Amino acid sequence: MFDNVNLNDVYKIILSAPKKTSKYNKGVAKRINVSGKEVMQFELFTDKQAFHFNVDFNELDSYLENTFNTYFTQAQVMTQDYTYGYRMTSKGHLLTNKKKNNESFVVLNNNKEKTYLLSEGMIIPPLIDLGVMTKEGKVVKAYYDKFKQINRFLSIIEDALKDFNKDSINIIDFGCGKSYLTFIVYYYLTYVKKIKAVMTGLDLKEDVIKHCNEIAKKYNYENLSFEIGDISLYQPKEYCDMIITLHACDTATDFAMYHAIMLKTKYLLSVPCCQHEINLQLDKSSDPLITKYGLVKDRLGAIITDSIRANILEYEGYDVSMIEFIDFAQTPKNILIRAIKKNENKKEESLKLVEDTLKKYNIHQTLYDLITKN
Repeated sequence: MFDNVNLNDVYKIILSAPKKTSKYNKGVAKRINVSGKEVMQFELFTDKQAFHFNVDFNELDSYLENTFNTYFTQAQVMTQDYTYGYRMTSKGHLLTNKKKNNESFVVLNNNKEKTYLLSEGMIIPPLIDLGVMTKEGKVVKAYYDKFKQINRFLSIIEDALKDFNKDSINIIDFGCGKSYLTFIVYYYLTYVKKIKAVMTGLDLKEDVIKHCNEIAKKYNYENLSFEIGDISLYQPKEYCDMIITLHACDTATDFAMYHAIMLKTKYLLSVPCCQHEINLQLDKSSDPLITKYGLVKDRLGAIITDSIRANILEYEGYDVSMIEFIDFAQTPKNILIRAIKKNENKKEESLKLVEDTLKKYNIHQTLYDLITKN
């Protein structure tokens, strides 16, 4: 019934002209962000009450069609570019129309509006090559989640850089992999924010690094380069303003954080992955209620690991936030550690919390070892 509109692009729906048998006299739906996930929130009104329903986008087609057919005879479905109109006649014929509109695409989060930093219509070479966008700048339906996740990460960078007042920024991406996010961050900072971004991606795979350098040359991204290297052995050539580490495996995240601490890097954005180090040290005597279950033990190890890292960063003068982050591989590894260097004063109580935890579980942890033994 709504085949002529991409429902993944919808940000507002208005249902009106209720049927005589309808228990609702009006309906409004809006796109909202709930704990990092976008849904359509329907609000259906009676004379005295309003009822709320959150609907996932993969269920929106059937829910909207059923609600419309059961209770209403008119609907307006709004996307960034168009408003689609639907009216069911008394004889059961569906009339439709479509008109261009100028409303901005918005997502509501805690009753605040925000726009996507990268929006449809922008010609973004990395997203086109990834298949996320068409050559005309239209988001491909199958990649809509990836598009939202990219914007989510860029919004975190945008928020971190709100007080950034330099003309250029130097960034290292540790464990960059195939680097599509590195390319997009470079594009956003250079062409949207108009900041001169000098970026280096580091990875162990020679073929991956070669391919990434070829792509950077293809895009004419003069200040984006890629190097082969081990994070634990890497020697940064100069100060960098930001270090990014997304899914650097196990202790590689600790070495990236250690580089940030030693360089006094202003901004650190890290999505840890595969926190095996502490998990392998936990035994049943550590916390028998939890460690008897393998899956829960693994999660406990990850929580302890990231909590230690966050407290060490606080000890080193960073303002640290743990942010729920839906990552690009659709995995449960969705905690992003954002750290912003604020001062040089050591926060001794944070280090004590770390040391008490290490003692409690009789474990060691790489980042702690690096800052205390070097």
